[in-house]
Amino acid sequence: MGIAVSDIVLIVLVVLIIYVVFLSIKIVPQSKVFVIERFGKFTRILESGLSLIVPFVDRVAFRVDILERQLPPFKMSVITEDNVEVELVATVFFRVLDAAKSVYRIRNIDLAIENTAISVVRSAAGKLELDDLQSSREAMNQEIAARLSKAAEVWGVEVTRTEILDVLVDEKTKESQRQQLNAERERRAAIARAEGDKRSVELKADAELYEAKKQAEAVKVEADAEAYAVKIKAEADAKQTELIAEAINNNGQSAINYEIMKRQVEGLSDIASSNQTKTLFIPSDITKALGTLELFLDGIVNKEVKNDN
Repeated sequence: MGIAVSDIVLIVLVVLIIYVVFLSIKIVPQSKVFVIERFGKFTRILESGLSLIVPFVDRVAFRVDILERQLPPFKMSVITEDNVEVELVATVFFRVLDAAKSVYRIRNIDLAIENTAISVVRSAAGKLELDDLQSSREAMNQEIAARLSKAAEVWGVEVTRTEILDVLVDEKTKESQRQQLNAERERRAAIARAEGDKRSVELKADAELYEAKKQAEAVKVEADAEAYAVKIKAEADAKQTELIAEAINNNGQSAINYEIMKRQVEGLSDIASSNQTKTLFIPSDITKALGTLELFLDGIVNKEVKNDN
């Protein structure tokens, strides 16, 4: 029993249909896009997921990775604004936004981005001095990324960021930097010492001014005290004079004699208390005056007692 020709034809047709369906179904991964050509001409982009194409007419020309990628670190020679030649180590992160532009407008996208990055980095670094180049990497990275993104738009690529990984200088430049650093440290130390000396002088001057003010205040207080003592003494003398005058009016000659004898006794006391006095001769009339003064005082006391009774 043999197989009929019609059965063979049917089997061939079934296999051919299965093959055509297989060719028409395309499964695109999440991280890629497919570039489809029809008769060698670009027609469309297949996004991630299940898609259908016309078999034998359409074909997948390119499978483009749309994940963010990093170029291998690359070196470049740069001359700074202060004419110092250094080597920069840089890298670029980018991703494809338009797959058609990335494959039809440039053959090697990685090499194109690297060469463009070298040009942009040299231009940006040439505007800075060596010290600024080492301390302003973040600002320079942002400037490079912005300029590189604008240049890469034509290739359907977005530059997400750039990084200056290292700044390499030769030994002569390093030695020059060390000398400059030491000089800067010495300058700062000298400024610090000068500031310290200045502050010391200011504090000393403030202390002397404070001492002078306190001394002036002490002199003023002493003068006020002396003035007050003179005032009190003057008031006491005035009061005493007033009392003597009143006593003279009331007692007459006896009050005058009392005041004279009192002054004689005070003068004698001052002479006796002087350090210069070694031997003191007292006239007989002085002793007589002392006796008279004693009798006078007794008389006054007796009179006051009588008046009180």
